[in-house]
Amino acid sequence: MKRMKKMPTPKGARMRLEANVYRAYCVGLGMLVVGALGFRAAVAQLNLFLMKESVPLREGFDTIPTKIGHWSRVGKDARHADALIEELGTKQYLDRIYALDGDPKRGVIMLHIAYYTGTIDAVPHIPERCWAVHGLEMTREATTSAVQLNMTDWQASEGPANLATGLPYRTAIVRDPFTAELERVTMPLEDLSMRVLEFQDPANPRIRQVGGYFFLANGRTTASALGVRGIAFDLTNRYAYYCKIQLTMSGVVDGADGTMVPKFEEETSAFLGDLLPHVMKRLPDWPVWEQKSLGQPSSTQTP
Repeated sequence: MKRMKKMPTPKGARMRLEANVYRAYCVGLGMLVVGALGFRAAVAQLNLFLMKESVPLREGFDTIPTKIGHWSRVGKDARHADALIEELGTKQYLDRIYALDGDPKRGVIMLHIAYYTGTIDAVPHIPERCWAVHGLEMTREATTSAVQLNMTDWQASEGPANLATGLPYRTAIVRDPFTAELERVTMPLEDLSMRVLEFQDPANPRIRQVGGYFFLANGRTTASALGVRGIAFDLTNRYAYYCKIQLTMSGVVDGADGTMVPKFEEETSAFLGDLLPHVMKRLPDWPVWEQKSLGQPSSTQTP
């Protein structure tokens, strides 16, 4: 069978084809440009912020008082190697041990605070993953528990309401441990809850380790590692941050069915009631940054 000879494309037809391809390319490119400009215009018109700007701490966490209520620091604050800091994802952290009345025999709380800003996609380190990797076994499913704080000195702020929820902010009084001066600071918007879980040493099941954690983000709070992203990446704010706070206690229970969780929740609630205002004093004063995001001056503080 003879192969049919391919006929050459006439020069005029080839030129018309190339012109059609060029026109289609130009039309497609034009649509992309118009779409991109339209999207940017819509984002600007709606006052949305897809990229977040970082927000500095007002003070380093190492300035948090070494005495919190009846708890006093023992030893020195931990300083991690570069490899561990890289894994943590931030250089702004605090790892400190507090003992009840300064006596480790009476009880110890390990405090961990880590601050993230400008890297909202960072994945928080949580005990569910980290402790299991180190060989501990979970004794019970993690639960979210309300933290019973003493809010006697809290009061509603007279300043602007939170932009995301429309709710008024609350404030509390902080006493400087050195000057004894009183300062009123903005507190988290929602009531505090903490994710609580308990692990055991498989070699000795009576040895337990209980952890509880929550997040502070853009002036709000959540116990969810997923929920914190939703808060921190609020499109209506130019700025964003989140802060993880974790408390850990270890001890021995009477039997295999014992648990340290009730003791943990009772003691950490009192501890957090005294600690939280000091943490908020060092975090960004979020009402100020919300007003700055809107391009309005603040009547309380300039970042």
